[in-house]
Amino acid sequence: ATLTGAQSHATGRKMGAFLTNNESMEDVIKLYGKQSGDLMHPLPYVPEFHLLPEFKSEVADVKNSVKNRNNCASASAGHFIGYHSCGFLDDKSKIWVHIDNASPSHTDKMRATGFGVALFEELAFNSSKWMS
Repeated sequence: ATLTGAQSHATGRKMGAFLTNNESMEDVIKLYGKQSGDLMHPLPYVPEFHLLPEFKSEVADVKNSVKNRNNCASASAGHFIGYHSCGFLDDKSKIWVHIDNASPSHTDKMRATGFGVALFEELAFNSSKWMS
């Protein structure tokens, strides 16, 4: 899923993007992307650049829209998801990954390509290796 539609601006039509708070998991996603043929490229993990200024709100913890679409909107969206699903600002022990494959997952005629299925299969099949 995507929040911003910006993945294609970061990695194009042939490669997905992802964001994780863990360097080892970053290596896992890149490796399984190569093995599966669903190539993935990491987005910058810098919450102080993307989450905090982009989603600052005067009335809430964070707002749900990117302030500056030129500030790596896809990474900002990943930070937003990480914030709400894991509370990563408070708990660094939780590993999370946001995978954004909106653009390569469909053709120009909005037909599904299957991009990402083999990647998720690799992740599930090998989970005992990377979860330990």
